[in-house]
Formats: sequence, structure tokens, C-alpha cells
Amino acid sequence: MIFRHVGRWLAYLLIFFFTSTILAVVAFKYIPVYYTPLMVLRCMEQIADGRTPKIDHQWVPLSQMSHNLPQAVVASEDNRFLEHHGFDTEEIARAYLESRRGGRERGASTISQQTAKNVFLWPGHSWVRKGFEAYFTVLIENIWGKERIMEVYLNSIEMGDGIYGVKAACRHSFDKDCGDVTKHEAALIAASLPAPLERDSKHPSGRMLNRAGKVVDLMGKIETMPWGRR
Repeated sequence: MIFRHVGRWLAYLLIFFFTSTILAVVAFKYIPVYYTPLMVLRCMEQIADGRTPKIDHQWVPLSQMSHNLPQAVVASEDNRFLEHHGFDTEEIARAYLESRRGGRERGASTISQQTAKNVFLWPGHSWVRKGFEAYFTVLIENIWGKERIMEVYLNSIEMGDGIYGVKAACRHSFDKDCGDVTKHEAALIAASLPAPLERDSKHPSGRMLNRAGKVVDLMGKIETMPWGRR
């Protein structure tokens, strides 16, 4: 009897989980993502440090962003973005082989995976979180599509202390609208993404400038992104 009740409640929980998560993904296909779990977490950290919570974020449609921005982040973060279905198996295999050979461990997350994590999950590296990340990645790839994934990614990514999304980042770093940034400025923003709390595109280090130059070169070698203001 006990096992029957437990099994029934587990079934209810699974039905609730799948129904609620699918509905949430469908809703965010059309509704702007104004807040993410990471924003809330960062505010809690700021309060714990005795600081005033800060969220500098404003949603902007992809059509109002410079086409240089999606081009730069794809060149820097995920150059097979238009080809894969959420997971870059080639990059995953390469990262695995490098770690087996004693090389530096590095991530192989795609823009789709990063977007799923930013919008629906918490930061971390546990297998449980990775499992949820894979689940949400499959959902957004199939429900949102590449254009919406890119739009949400560029609007939700952390780009500095309390700074989220390209609109706030472009205003902070270059004092201009995100629809007007140059190729080099977009590359500087992309170069800051692996460590946005340590790298400042407004005051780039020599190493960051070098990375931005490589991103600009890569931008000319990958397929042109079909989105953004030209």
C-alpha cells in the first residue's frame, strides 16, 4: 500500500514537472526574460557583502541589436551554433580527450546550453544540474529555435558586476546603443564572456585586446548570422 502511494505521488510529481517546464519554455518563447536565477543570486551575494543590490538590465529585440553581436559571440563561444542541435559533440569529445591527457579542463557548453542554464537553472557543476541543463537545452532547441535562443542569450548573459545583456553592456562600455557597436566592440564584449566579473570590455587588458582581435578574425571565417541591425 505504501509503495503504491509513493509511486502515485512520484507519477504526479513527474507529470507536474514536465507540464510546468514545457509551459514555461513555451511562454518564454514569446515573453521577454526580465529576470533570471543568476540575477537573484547575485543580488543575494551583494546584500551578503553589505552592498546595495544592482541589476542593470533592459530587454532589447534581436532586430535592434547590431548584427556584429551575434556574429561575435558565435565566433568566440560556439562557432557551430547554426549546425548543432544544442550539443557540440565534436567540442565535447575534444574537451574529454584533452582532460584525459592531463590538459587543462575546459567547458564545452554551447550557446544553447548556456541559455538554458541562465534562464531556468542555478550556477554550478553538479551532474544533477547538468542533467536539467541537457533537458532544458533539448526543449528550447525544439520549441524556441536558433533565433530566439540567440535573442534570449544576448539579453540574459552576465556581462559585469550587476550588468546583464548587451544593451546594458554596450551602454556601460562604449556609451552607445547596442545597435551601433562596431565589429571590434562586439568582439571585446564576446571576449569578456568567459569571465565577465574579471574582464571589463570598457578597460580591456592587453590579453583581452589580443583575444578580441582573434574573435574579429574568426567573425570573417564563419557563416554570417542572419539576425541583427545592419
